[in-house]
Amino acid sequence: MDASQVIFILSAALIIASALMVVTTRNLVHAALWLIATLFGIAVLFVLLDASFLAVVQVVVYIGAIAIMFIFAVMLTRKELRDKGSQVNASWPVAALFSALTLGGLWVLFTKWDGFNQPLGEIPAGTDLLTQLGVALTSPEAFVLPFEVASILLLAALIGSVYVAINKK
Repeated sequence: MDASQVIFILSAALIIASALMVVTTRNLVHAALWLIATLFGIAVLFVLLDASFLAVVQVVVYIGAIAIMFIFAVMLTRKELRDKGSQVNASWPVAALFSALTLGGLWVLFTKWDGFNQPLGEIPAGTDLLTQLGVALTSPEAFVLPFEVASILLLAALIGSVYVAINKK
């Protein structure tokens, strides 16, 4: 077992453990911090895959912006949620059932898919993958719509948290 395999196993264990902590902890700030640990583990996986650009984007955008914005939103709105009873979702067994069904469906899908056994094609020398990624994210024929929808949802969440924090004045 070489060093990259050890790093992969350690980062996979970090991702799984911290993702479980995200959904099982009762403190929202702690859940956000565990989310940061999960996203950092994913950035390590990107480094192992020689996808340095995606690793930097993972750290800067997801950890540096989205997770920190989530922490600020929780801190801004937490006073309003503190005195309103239990913060635990009463229908968590239904969510656990749907999660188990989703996991089972993905297990069946991936065990029948032979894409894991096929080798990847060689990338020709001189190929600019970063430019291709940029074109794919901004091209109307590719991923521009999900990219823009995600930005609008984040903006709506930020505006909503500010409204909830300032609304009592």
